Amino acid sequence: MAVDTSARTPTWTFVDGEWIAGNPPLIGPVSHAMWLGSTVFDGARWFDGIAPDLDLHCRRVNRSAVAMGMAATVPAEEIERLALEGVKKFDGKTAIYIKPMYWAEHGQAGSVVAPDAASTRFALCLFEAPMHTAKPHSLTLSPYRRPTPECAMTDAKTGSLYPNSGRMIVEARARGFDNALVRDMNGNVAETASSNVFMVKDGVVFTPAANRTFLAGITRARVIGLLREAGHDVREATLSVEDFMGADEIFTTGNYSKVAPVNRLDDRELQEGPVARKALELYMDWAYGRKAAA
Repeated sequence: MAVDTSARTPTWTFVDGEWIAGNPPLIGPVSHAMWLGSTVFDGARWFDGIAPDLDLHCRRVNRSAVAMGMAATVPAEEIERLALEGVKKFDGKTAIYIKPMYWAEHGQAGSVVAPDAASTRFALCLFEAPMHTAKPHSLTLSPYRRPTPECAMTDAKTGSLYPNSGRMIVEARARGFDNALVRDMNGNVAETASSNVFMVKDGVVFTPAANRTFLAGITRARVIGLLREAGHDVREATLSVEDFMGADEIFTTGNYSKVAPVNRLDDRELQEGPVARKALELYMDWAYGRKAAA
């Protein structure tokens, strides 16, 4: 049977010392990653000639590999260099998603379930992915929850966590929403199914405190810092669904879309607020190296 090596958008992958176009077949049916889920990845963005926080994403994928019991075989600085080399293979007109990845080929001798760190493989995949920055989106409360560190590999950005996110989004879209507001096992808000979440009440900016049940993202940290530098009161706190239902505005942050406002939470309509607009302005001014407006 022929292997489909096509990709949905222009794609280049660096693996085993060479760049390959399209979607190369890399994982076989006996690979540990295929049947036991030992995969980690990270995601950075390139657009308009810049790649904000690329170095931090390259460092995090290496931390994820170690957290999953694999080896970080490529120094973060080399991943960053390769990523910028790969960007040159595109036409420079469309935003690019930069995805470094590790996976295990084999399990440990005598305990196949655990990955064999010595069998760790690395690939770096770049593909065109338009930005959806500032695009308003709707949320609904998900019936599903984020796991605790005792229940899942929450300290790694691992592919095995994402089927849970996927079913959250499928369930939300079946009810007419774009994404889902997700709670942790204690019933407090953690994030959305695919991004970190912020709310504003009486001028104060709140975001769920990092409690290891969700990925406290690089863009989240960047936005927190920029808003604080601009004089905003930003607090990481334990937040309830009721807190979000009473918010003056809600917005999300993530590497894929940076900052985006929420225009509906279940049956409550919301408007894009001034803090979300300011957060995006501050982020882009920082990313492009511009001086922020007073």
